[in-house]
Amino acid sequence: MQTLRDIITSRKSVFPPQYSGQPIPEEVLQEIITAANYAPNHKRTQPWRIKVHKGDEKERLGEELVRLYKKNVPAEQFSERKMNEIAQKAALSDVVLTINIHFSGKVPEWEEIAATAMAVQNMYLTCTAHGVGCYWGTPGFMFQLKDFLQLEDSEQCYGLFFMGMIE
Repeated sequence: MQTLRDIITSRKSVFPPQYSGQPIPEEVLQEIITAANYAPNHKRTQPWRIKVHKGDEKERLGEELVRLYKKNVPAEQFSERKMNEIAQKAALSDVVLTINIHFSGKVPEWEEIAATAMAVQNMYLTCTAHGVGCYWGTPGFMFQLKDFLQLEDSEQCYGLFFMGMIE
């Protein structure tokens, strides 16, 4: 049995090309998402808003990421390889979570961001305990996902959490 120290010290980012292609069991996925709820957060704002993208929804997210890459990268910096890598990240992941933050106005924004980072760390550790590879990607255009994700005015996307089985 793994100890908490084992899980903490073996936690690492694992990227989609390393995923096995096997689906994450639904009960494990729910445990990973639920782990976020135990992150400390000032005034119990629980600012993280996790959206799950699987199947067709994940495919649409991948298409949107490619569209935003094309839109935001100047022609002289555009890379076909990079664009294809962006598409593959979503395609090779079993699940992609979008990490969104609701800014309540009750506490400073940095506290809401810090609380969300702790929620993501809880998810990382839970993934590690279950043999699920994951990593938190923060593309420069992540804030432009607001409309695609149908976020409220008080919400902002702070990255994508790619996941897939590795064992």
